Amino acid sequence: MNTNNNSQINKHSLVFGLISVFLIGISFSIVMPVIPFLVAPYVSSASSQALIVTLLTSIYAVCTFFSGPILGAMSDRYGRRPILLISLLGASLGFFIFGLGGALWVLFLGRIIEGITGGSIGTIFAYFADITPTEERTKYFGWVSAIVGVGTILGPTLGGLISAQFGNSAPMFFGSLLALLNALYGYFYMPESLKSENRSGQISISQFNPLSQLKYIFSISTIQRLLLAATLLWISSASIQAVFSQFSIDTFNWNPALIGLMFSIMGLQDIISQSLIMPQMLKFMSDKQIASTGIVAEVIGYTLMAISIITAIPVILVVGVFIYGFGDSVFGPSFNGLLSKSVGASEQGRVQGGVQSIQSLTRIFGPLIAGQIYILLGHSAPAIMGAVLLFIAFIVIILRRGK
Repeated sequence: MNTNNNSQINKHSLVFGLISVFLIGISFSIVMPVIPFLVAPYVSSASSQALIVTLLTSIYAVCTFFSGPILGAMSDRYGRRPILLISLLGASLGFFIFGLGGALWVLFLGRIIEGITGGSIGTIFAYFADITPTEERTKYFGWVSAIVGVGTILGPTLGGLISAQFGNSAPMFFGSLLALLNALYGYFYMPESLKSENRSGQISISQFNPLSQLKYIFSISTIQRLLLAATLLWISSASIQAVFSQFSIDTFNWNPALIGLMFSIMGLQDIISQSLIMPQMLKFMSDKQIASTGIVAEVIGYTLMAISIITAIPVILVVGVFIYGFGDSVFGPSFNGLLSKSVGASEQGRVQGGVQSIQSLTRIFGPLIAGQIYILLGHSAPAIMGAVLLFIAFIVIILRRGK
C-alpha cells in the first residue's frame, strides 16, 4: 500500500498535473462542434458524414483502451515524467495532424494519436498519487475531476468561438499549442514523482496486452469489489448519456439548446460538487461512505428519470438529472482515493491505466447496450437498467472490507 505522507507538494508538480488533466478534458470535447465541418469535404451524403463523425469519436475510446495500461505500466517502470512528456508531445502532434486534414485517413491518424496519448490519464492519476499525502489524496483527486470537467465544458465553447473567428481547423491548432506549451513547462520545471526504489521490475510482453492487464487488476483481491462496483456504474452512465438526447426528444420534444443546457448543468454541477462539496464531506465521511452515498444518489436519479419518461413529466427528469449528477460527481474522487490507497507505489500506473481501459470499454459497449434496450424494451429501459445495476453496485461496495 502506498504510504506517501509528504506534507509539502511541489508547486510546479501540481501546476503541471492540473494543466495536463485540463488538456485531456478539453481534447475530448474541443473537436465536437467542428468535426462535422472537417469531415464534410470528404463525404458525399449526410448519412456518410454521420458515420464518419461517430467513428472518429469511437476510435478515441478504442485507442485509450489499448494505450492506458501500456502507458501506466511503462510509467511504473521508467517514471511518470518521461511518459507524460511524450504523451503531451504526441497530443500536440495529433491535434496538429487533425487540423491539417487533407484526407479522411489524415483525420483518423490525428485522432488515433490523440487517443493513444489520451491513455495517459491513468499515469496522471498515478502521478497525483505519488505527489499527494495519503490522507489528502481524495481531495486532490476531486480537484483533478473538477479540472477535467472544466476542460470538458469549455472545450465545445472554445472550439465554436475559435472556429467562428479563425476557421474550422483553428481549434485543433489551439489544442496543439496548449499541449506543446505544457510539455515545455514540464520539461523545465516538472520533477520526477516516482522514486527509483518504488519502480517496478522489467516489463513483460503480457503487460502490453490490455486484456492481460484487465485480468491482472481484477486478480488483485484488495480492489476486486471496488472495480466491479465502478464497472457497473460506468456502464450505466455511458448508457444513459448515450440515449439522453434521444429520449428527451422522443418524450418531451426538447430542442438541441435545451438538451445542451442539461448537459452543461451536469458539467457545472460536477465542478461545484468536486471543488466545494467534496472537501466538506471528507471532514465527516470516509471514502467508502462517500462512494456509497454517490451510488445511492445515482439510483435515485435513475429511478426519477424512468418515472419522468413513463409519466412524461419533464420536471421529474430535471430533478433526477440533478441527483444523478451529484452522485456521479462525488463517486469519482472517492473511488480514485480508495483505489490509490489499496495498491503500492510500484503498481499505481499499471492499475490506474487498467481502470482507464475499463472505462473506455464501458464507453464503447454502454451506448450499444442502451440503444438496443431502448428500441426493444422501451424508452425508460436504460434508466431502469441503471437503477438495477447501481443497486447491485451499492451492495457490492458496502460489503467491501475497509473504510
